[in-house]
Amino acid sequence: MRHLLDTRTLARDEAIRILDVAEDMADTQSREVKKLPTLRGKTVVNLFFEDSTRTRISFEAAAKRLSADVINFAAKGSSVSKGESLQDTSQTLQAMGADAVVIRHGASGAPRTLATSGWIDAGVVNAGDGTHEHPTQALLDAFTMRKRRYGAASRGRDLSGFRVAIVGDVLHSRVARSNVWLLHVLGADVTLVAPPTLLPQDVSAWPVTVRYDLDDAIADGPDALMMLRIQLERMNAAYFPSEREYSRRWGLDALRLAALPADSIVMHPGPMNRGLEISAEAADSPRSTVLEQVRAGVSVRMAVLYLLLAGERTAGDQRNEEDR
Repeated sequence: MRHLLDTRTLARDEAIRILDVAEDMADTQSREVKKLPTLRGKTVVNLFFEDSTRTRISFEAAAKRLSADVINFAAKGSSVSKGESLQDTSQTLQAMGADAVVIRHGASGAPRTLATSGWIDAGVVNAGDGTHEHPTQALLDAFTMRKRRYGAASRGRDLSGFRVAIVGDVLHSRVARSNVWLLHVLGADVTLVAPPTLLPQDVSAWPVTVRYDLDDAIADGPDALMMLRIQLERMNAAYFPSEREYSRRWGLDALRLAALPADSIVMHPGPMNRGLEISAEAADSPRSTVLEQVRAGVSVRMAVLYLLLAGERTAGDQRNEEDR
């Protein structure tokens, strides 16, 4: 794998390989010594032009557990604030010996530009670009769903027949876009639930069913209900009458939680707006996979960095070497 820029162009076999390697990585994280020597001598740069807590820390933990050296770059307080371009910043990092660049950027397409421009030789991982995609979030979501469905027998399996309802601010959500494409290629049935004002204009071309009523979607009995954060920071217009009205019509409260099938799971990519798109009862219920998603994020990002930088050796080979 040279780069990971999106899930739309990810083939089924490629996606399952990443998820299977993530299973191997997750197995290593249950040991007393969690660190592997796989990427010793490699340098991973976290190049973040937008605020982030979970994703940046998750990538940092993943790289360090593979023994890579990590450089964290935040645009605030850097030369970027003085007008330095993405090209100059990336070439500076290349001169410092970066082997992989994990980039989050406010402009859709920035990671692809970095990967295809010839400015750097390093592998590029998209950690979220504008309202375009966030592939590792979709992979960790799929990992969590697959683990909940198949348990220890997850390896090699897809999500055929798994029904997922994605609810909320689809318009501004790169997580929703990445999930739609990945879940589709893995065989899942995807339903989007949102007010018309929070759906993209081209949604009719997506491989999804669209609903405008959350109660109708819950009555369909989804296997997973994924609540999206309302991205108020990206809204420059009135997309719904009020936060109270949104919560009443499209928020997951205790009554809607109780109406879900007994084996349905509740997901959220985080950070959550408690009391807006999801209630405290739903967020903290046994059905909630929020913390499982965080744990899966480290394993999935370990797998991505491994496949990007470690050649043809398998994670199983690495584990056997460690045991010896």
